[in-house]
Amino acid sequence: MAVRKKIRIGDLLVAGEVISEDQLIHALKTQKATGGKLGHTLTELGYITEDSLLEFLSKQLQLPLIDLRQFKFDQQIVKLIPETLARRFRVVALTREANGLLIGMADPTDIFAQDKLEAITGENVTPAIVREADLLRALDNVYRRTDEIENIAEELGEELSQTDFNLSDLLPDSQLEDAPVVRLLQTLFEDAVQVGASDIHIEPDENVLRIRQRIDGVLHEQVMKEKRVAGALVSRLKLMSGLDISERRLPQDGRFNIRVKNKSIDIRLSTMPLQYGESVVMRLLDQSSGLLKLEHIGMPPDILERFRRFIHQPHGIVLVTGPTGSGKTTTLYGALNELNSPEKKVITVEDPVEYRLPRINQVQVNTKVGLTFAGVLRTALRQDPDIVMVGEMRDQETAEIGLRAAMTGHLVLSTLHTNDSISTALRLLDMGAEGYVVASSLQAVLAQRLVRRVCESCTIDDPLTPQTRAWLHNYLGEDKPIPNFKRGRGCSQCNNSGYRGRIGIFELLPMDVDLADALRRNESAAFARLARVQPGFVSLADCALR
Repeated sequence: MAVRKKIRIGDLLVAGEVISEDQLIHALKTQKATGGKLGHTLTELGYITEDSLLEFLSKQLQLPLIDLRQFKFDQQIVKLIPETLARRFRVVALTREANGLLIGMADPTDIFAQDKLEAITGENVTPAIVREADLLRALDNVYRRTDEIENIAEELGEELSQTDFNLSDLLPDSQLEDAPVVRLLQTLFEDAVQVGASDIHIEPDENVLRIRQRIDGVLHEQVMKEKRVAGALVSRLKLMSGLDISERRLPQDGRFNIRVKNKSIDIRLSTMPLQYGESVVMRLLDQSSGLLKLEHIGMPPDILERFRRFIHQPHGIVLVTGPTGSGKTTTLYGALNELNSPEKKVITVEDPVEYRLPRINQVQVNTKVGLTFAGVLRTALRQDPDIVMVGEMRDQETAEIGLRAAMTGHLVLSTLHTNDSISTALRLLDMGAEGYVVASSLQAVLAQRLVRRVCESCTIDDPLTPQTRAWLHNYLGEDKPIPNFKRGRGCSQCNNSGYRGRIGIFELLPMDVDLADALRRNESAAFARLARVQPGFVSLADCALR
């Protein structure tokens, strides 16, 4: 093993006239106070950009500079370095070369880390320079918990096959920390939080157990041969949610809170009996990240300005519509967060209460004891509210009470499951609401969707098919230019999917005199025609094309 010499980044930068001696002295003092790395301190102080620093080090140390966003990782090579060491030293194994292992390092001058990694791997290591932010994202993607989940499931399966007792007896013991089922759940939640999953599905099949995670709206599946663990998992989750573990024939709903990776995660759980056991779906809500403000939801500025005008009206009803998982609740909570003040009494009727808000009176619907949307809404109106939020208008009775509340001086916010803003008012008529009531109460309808965003790290041009090009010409008009379309090639940052994150698209329909008249006359076709030609109306498709 070659003897390495300690390299002083500061001296190199001063010698290369990238920074001055005075800047180095100031940076060293700041570094001593903060305890950070010198390179990070220099970029924080604005003496040098991160890109300039990395390019300078690459040239001076004669080390390759690698863009991890475009790098294809080999899991077998990545696992040569244990995750704990990779995170501690900010390194990742890249490729095996003739002279040993090439490793990406955020700090290529850390000779202690290099010596330690050589001792652990038994190979010579050669550092390459990588951007620290890219490295941290890559570590979350490459050190997935899928293998660990499978190993614990096998261990639990062996344990269950050796014992013949009720699975639920395993769970209330005081030795839960050592039980494989608890370790399996902990690993499952950690993996879900790491990749930003919104839901976890546990589905027993005839011979296997499927665990699926919804990431950016798309399910990713892991199949386990140890089907026997399903019962233990479901029983443990029922205990955590305060549900009846002996009831396996009826659906149950519950919730619990856990702490994962220093985040407080609120979990809503739903069980459903299947042919081969019980299916469990868990919705994960990150309470520690706080509520999104309206300006951070991604609404176009012109739509946001008009939407804000409607939610600050003293009375009327404002509806947010879209399919399940389109971000309606996030938008409504953003609106409530803005309206929440000591001068206003706000009551919400929800099923379930998703985020807990200070000062707001939140009521959880419970149909088993007769606490329905309509029943709670009637009582809420006797509690002198200024603003009422109804989680969802599911039936005629709830819709009519909400509409009449809007007519009698209350601001009502609610959601409805419709495809677009135009069909929303017509849906209220279909539910049995009178046209004149809808016309008098409805202020505006916001329709929205969440669409996957092309990964910025692996974006390439996407030539359109003749059919798509023809559709766009027809939609935009022959005289309008067709925008350039992109797609993601797939990289380590997006799990080779080509997509990373989601973006909202919105369609706002304000009610005006002509639209209200069409509703009063119950003229659906006239309403739809007038809505489409309304000044400033931007459809979901137009918003997406923007």
